[in-house]
Amino acid sequence: MEALENWKEEKRSAYLYRAIAEIEKNPIHKKLFFDLSKMADRQAAIWEKPLQMDQIPLPGQYNPDLRVRVIIQLVKWLGVRSLRVALAALKIRGMSIYQAAELGHSDAIEHKHRHLNQSNNLRAAVFGVNDGLISNTSLILGIAGAHAGNHLILLSGIAGLLAGACSMGAGEYVSVRSQRDMLEYQLELEKNELDLYPEEEAAELALIYEARGLPMDEARRVAHLLIQDPDKALDTLAREELGINPNELMSPWGAAISSFLSFALGAFVPVLPFLVSQSSLNLSITIGLVLFSLFTVGAVLSLFTQRSAVWSGLRMLLIGTLAGSLTYMIGGVFR
Repeated sequence: MEALENWKEEKRSAYLYRAIAEIEKNPIHKKLFFDLSKMADRQAAIWEKPLQMDQIPLPGQYNPDLRVRVIIQLVKWLGVRSLRVALAALKIRGMSIYQAAELGHSDAIEHKHRHLNQSNNLRAAVFGVNDGLISNTSLILGIAGAHAGNHLILLSGIAGLLAGACSMGAGEYVSVRSQRDMLEYQLELEKNELDLYPEEEAAELALIYEARGLPMDEARRVAHLLIQDPDKALDTLAREELGINPNELMSPWGAAISSFLSFALGAFVPVLPFLVSQSSLNLSITIGLVLFSLFTVGAVLSLFTQRSAVWSGLRMLLIGTLAGSLTYMIGGVFR
């Protein structure tokens, strides 16, 4: 029954390609998806032969299920670019045309992409610290606003740190694991198709290159040249058809540990004074530490926004102050 499932999958792809082509306003993209729909129909025809040999009847026509209908409706509302991850999961190729990547992955471009990914990881870590800082400070100020003692404030702060860090880590693990599973499935699917019908895969790749502005003859030449090397072909198909880099799949555990530690680091700052002493000045010291930390985090974030470090620091200071003040007042009102 594997052949029947593959036939249905190709027919579903053809149906989606045609639906996207009708929605697309860009004439180049429209032509690409119409051409890809024809390719998918041809690949479905390849699967009809073993089905006929096994005397397995084919459905009269492909009828889209609820998931496909919902995706198409969302594409109509939000556009293809916004739904490209969901479409890739449904075996829709050519999503890389909606990204800024250029044809031909030179060493210079790869070097730039690696630095971009490292920058994104650093930015995510800074945001994790900021989340822990603001959320746990707000929790502590809410408890302090209810006139709780140092012991209860410390207990609440540690509970907030652990609960928030575990929640962030678990959420990040599930998110990255799900994304990685989907990408690994797509890569395995691409590898199998490359083994079964390399010429059709080369034709799909040529259509994508043509949509990017390469003359069709040159696009076909480049595509057939790349397909001859299986490893290079899979890497190229993943980039150009799926819009992913197989060498940069994130580790779920790495993402979870990073989120846990960055949140815990930020959440530890407001807890520190209550952890080292029982002074009546602990709350004031905490506020001072947090204000300094908020300004520092805002200034660091300016590295990614190209805005003034002072302005970014003051903005983060204002946001954190509003959040903390609100929870302090709520704690005072409800005790």
